[in-house]
Amino acid sequence: MMDGGDTIRMPHETPPAPGEAIELAEGVLWLRQPLPMRLDHVNIYALDDGDGWTIVDTGMSTRKSRAVWQQALDGPLSGKPVRRVLVTHHHPDHMGLAGWFQTDHGAELVTTRTAWLFARMLQLDEQAVPADETLAFWRAAGMDAAIYDARTRERPFNFADVVAPMPLGFRRIRQDDCIHIGGRDWDVHIGNGHAPEHATLWSTDGELVIGGDQLLATISPNLGVYATEPEADPVAEWLEACERLSAYATGQQLVLPGHKLPFTGLPRRMRQLIDNHHGALARLLDHIATPHTAAECFAPLFQRSIGEGEYGLALVESVAHLNHLLATGQASRTRRDDGAWLWQRRE
Repeated sequence: MMDGGDTIRMPHETPPAPGEAIELAEGVLWLRQPLPMRLDHVNIYALDDGDGWTIVDTGMSTRKSRAVWQQALDGPLSGKPVRRVLVTHHHPDHMGLAGWFQTDHGAELVTTRTAWLFARMLQLDEQAVPADETLAFWRAAGMDAAIYDARTRERPFNFADVVAPMPLGFRRIRQDDCIHIGGRDWDVHIGNGHAPEHATLWSTDGELVIGGDQLLATISPNLGVYATEPEADPVAEWLEACERLSAYATGQQLVLPGHKLPFTGLPRRMRQLIDNHHGALARLLDHIATPHTAAECFAPLFQRSIGEGEYGLALVESVAHLNHLLATGQASRTRRDDGAWLWQRRE
């Protein structure tokens, strides 16, 4: 491209149908797996190693996903075995069937140490009702009373519901590794913020980038804080990672993201990803000129209405941005009588 990456383009406007594939480059296939949520798909990439395939990310562990995978294995993957599964990060739409490929297909799992540890720990941590720490976290965030009351009685989301059992053993990748997949060498650069130690892969020929959820063209991934680490500052981690990864971005690279469409124009997209969060933080600071709970900060952050189905993700992202303002000395907080934090801008 001649614009230096200042224009974002999607060379393929139509994604592959379930069980089918689109060739993006020599030996690189783009597939999709369905997801049972508003973001209704995850992108999968299959790289041809000659005697077998390396697949990048897997989809969730559901009967539908396994059926779609069987279509792909019998069809565009030509019956060749899946020998490696590379998972960009631990979230269930990416890690969900890694254990199935290991156990049923004999594949090797390749991922970061943190991704493997998080996924295996969460897969084993099954809960019938929300933990006391989770309830306290929701109260501290000022969760809507009706939603809180309903969720106290519901089975919470469990990794085990959509992540196949994960056997012991994986191959670790880390920052500055170089791995050979599909006839290309790929440099590993680690992202953060959306998920800890999120792997991105950059082909050394300068043509392709496997971005996972760290590099998306038209949506920004969730930056959330949870009861597991309530004082975390994923916004700082996200901004640092985006600034650092920007140094590797060129206008020529085709980015293979975890969701939506492959795209070019990564330098511009990196600037957008950074600027979007700085803008959200500035709006949030204006909003907390008067004290508010995290649950009362959706409007300045998202600039759209938030439905009940999105409420949980919005709440954890609101806490994340407020935690960042606290960590950088721009905001303070005080406990309300009901246990909720009230956040206010420092003057």
